[in-house]
Amino acid sequence: MASTERDVTSALWRKSSYSNGSGGECVEVAADFPGIVPVRDSKSGQNGPVLLLTTTAWSAFVADVKR
Repeated sequence: MASTERDVTSALWRKSSYSNGSGGECVEVAADFPGIVPVRDSKSGQNGPVLLLTTTAWSAFVADVKR
């Protein structure tokens, strides 16, 4: 079986514009990974878990959240 792991240690993370500075919803995403969107909770720290979503799944998620 092929590995589904990706090395995201060099990722440049950006916090969602909907996150606030007082412990609110702190979702971060990283770009520059063709075909996937790495997503993490900034409150978990730099070594916390990362979700790897396909670009199709990420687009559908964002569209649903905007509704």
